[in-house]
Amino acid sequence: MSVLPRINAVETADRNRRAIAWWLFGVAMLVFIMVVVGGLTRLTESGLSITEWKPVTGAIPPMSEEHWQEEFDLYRQIPQYQLINKGMSLDEFKTIYWWEWGHRFLGRLIGVAFLVPFLWFAVTRRVERSMVPRLIFLFVLGGMQGVLGWWMVMSGLVDRTEVSQYRLAAHLGLATIIFGALIWTALDMWHGKSTRFLSGLSKAALALIALIFLQTILGAFVAGIRAGLIYNTWPLMAGAFIPDGLLAMKPVWHNFFESHLTVQFQHRMMAYLLLAVTAWHAYRARKTEAAGTANLLFAAVVAQAALGIWTLLWVVPIPLGAAHQGGAMIVFGIAVWHAHRLAK
Repeated sequence: MSVLPRINAVETADRNRRAIAWWLFGVAMLVFIMVVVGGLTRLTESGLSITEWKPVTGAIPPMSEEHWQEEFDLYRQIPQYQLINKGMSLDEFKTIYWWEWGHRFLGRLIGVAFLVPFLWFAVTRRVERSMVPRLIFLFVLGGMQGVLGWWMVMSGLVDRTEVSQYRLAAHLGLATIIFGALIWTALDMWHGKSTRFLSGLSKAALALIALIFLQTILGAFVAGIRAGLIYNTWPLMAGAFIPDGLLAMKPVWHNFFESHLTVQFQHRMMAYLLLAVTAWHAYRARKTEAAGTANLLFAAVVAQAALGIWTLLWVVPIPLGAAHQGGAMIVFGIAVWHAHRLAK
């Protein structure tokens, strides 16, 4: 029997895997863009401008002055307008509306960009059967993210002038998980599945992913309670490296999620920890094939820490705040890539 058909079959399978990998990398890039736009939506105080959740019809923005006025009237009923933006003009409302509409539109676009190619790959049998459940799970996670986003918005429509920092952290956390899962799955398709973490170095790479994820969540709490707008000095904070009053709130656990002082302090301390452990990890990996990605990860953490300090000292201008949120996703993506290499 000729080996030529077998060779052709292997080459075809490789081409299909590469095509699927490129598709997943593309969806991951869209998720990255959506996270940055989400940060801009938060920084411009635009997240509560659309007070209804219409998954299908909401894709169409207001097309007439009458429709714009209807949306504005709905916004004027919530506490954010009544307590903060009272007297806002319709043109000013349109500015914040477009940010939130763009963020939601990106969510819909990501759903289409995932579902349509997936169905095509599945119908044409270009995707391996063993990968189908994982891809379906990724799509379900995307749907859950949409629901979670609306749950977050709901927290700011009745008794608050902003969304709950707890729900904001959950929303960003799930986006980060989806981003990392897309990259990992794409790398599996490109290089082959990697599920064996046998060495201490590979296990350390997984621990780094967890630490970077935790730092991202801590950053969400900083953003959620606007803790970056105070204590805008570095390296000292309120005149000391370890300031007084870190546990002043009662019960004590509230400090870690609601105290401006403690929330910013723990974000700073985690940054120092990440700098130390990524430097040590890069040193440990210097003689392995993953030395390049380990060094890249350390460099990304250094750049992100420097950007964080810059953002803090300048009292969180919108461009720097958005760049810092995007930087967190870049660091997380590099950590996923590095761990995948070590699992080979």
